[in-house]
Amino acid sequence: MNVAPKLSEKEYKKNFTEHVTPFNRDAAVAEANRCLYCYDSPCMDACPTHIDISEFIRKIATGNMKGSAKTILSANWVPLTCAKACPVEVLCEGACVFNDKQEKPIEIGRLQRHTMDWFYQEKPSLFTPASPNGKSIGVIGSGPAGLACAAEGVMLGFDVTIYESNDTPGGLDTWGIAPYKMSQADSLTEVEYIKSLGVKIQTGVTIGKDKTIAQLEEAHDTIFIGVGLPQGKNISLPGSDLKGVENAVDYIAKVKAEKYSQVDVGRKVAIIGCGNTAIDAATESVRLGAEEVYIIYRRGKEEMTAYWFEYELAQKDNVRFFWLTNPVRIEGEGHVQALVCEKMELVAGSAGERKKPQAVSGSEFSLPVDMVIKSVGQDLGDHFLSGVEKLEIANSRIKVNPETFQTDNPKYFAGGDCINGGKEVVNAAYDGKKAAQGIHAFLFPTTAE
Repeated sequence: MNVAPKLSEKEYKKNFTEHVTPFNRDAAVAEANRCLYCYDSPCMDACPTHIDISEFIRKIATGNMKGSAKTILSANWVPLTCAKACPVEVLCEGACVFNDKQEKPIEIGRLQRHTMDWFYQEKPSLFTPASPNGKSIGVIGSGPAGLACAAEGVMLGFDVTIYESNDTPGGLDTWGIAPYKMSQADSLTEVEYIKSLGVKIQTGVTIGKDKTIAQLEEAHDTIFIGVGLPQGKNISLPGSDLKGVENAVDYIAKVKAEKYSQVDVGRKVAIIGCGNTAIDAATESVRLGAEEVYIIYRRGKEEMTAYWFEYELAQKDNVRFFWLTNPVRIEGEGHVQALVCEKMELVAGSAGERKKPQAVSGSEFSLPVDMVIKSVGQDLGDHFLSGVEKLEIANSRIKVNPETFQTDNPKYFAGGDCINGGKEVVNAAYDGKKAAQGIHAFLFPTTAE
């Protein structure tokens, strides 16, 4: 592979500096005082965890930082991650009433970060777990869903153990969020806080390998599955075995380790796909020193799954987009030298169906590249799941009761990307919390009089 020259440590640090800066105290108070504290709080409705946003902002304005932190954590166990990585532009801030007035919305994400930065620095005591109820929960996966289920479970009196196959816990928060949005240290800070509540975490434990399903079921009264979508989807593309072809999930994990000089990137990089993960792979490649970065997408800009603000970020990084372009094959001798593509056109399908991309005859062209990163979605994979009885899985999603998050096997509950196909961290945080409450209701049903 034709590797881009390494940068200096100073250049890497500059390139991967967080692109959203924190508020200082005075700026946070001034921003909090802009809030109208709406009685119907559309921002709260737009937040999947339904944090009482007006209330936590009001407490910042009055100097009650402990109260602000308690308001946030009462709804969301991974709020620092969400403050930094949530697409606030389309969630809470997108719902702010100031948008209707053609004014800048309240910077809710930065205010939430301000509170949580204070909380993790001062470490005030906020919560006391309930007395032990004699039951235990085994949590598979230490991502946001697993952490939220575990924290809520301890609060309800359960003995909770998380099993994580990686040696470093945190799941997506630790390994899948671009460093210029959030560092590994931020994720591990939240992990340590949840451990301080009484949650136990066993790392380097793969269910189905290091611990069997039978052992897990014997050790716990209920089990929560929060494994996310760890496996990148594969596309059958000739030349995929060449050196320089990577999966976006694996590539981003290497970058996320924050040892930038150890990550090789091509001088010219093509990313196949146009979701948020593809954008992250593209912008990270630029920051690692790639000279040219292309995104190849077989549909048009209007149909990309990436958020608009992510697209704008990539544009600022001079990423070049090839719309209505389909990869045909990867060429090279031992390593990637070109990506052969063909132009597409959208043709009408059946009534009610969206237009479908169709190859334009004779439109093939070769794009000289040194590296190809596939980012066409993620799969649940098999893992241990085939060994769980009565667990219904379809389209890489585990079927659950949407109210309780219980699966068709009553001993198992699930949440996060493994049930929704890949939404946001904040959705996973909600799922995990509600699943713990569902487990409590299942093991301690209310007796009707």
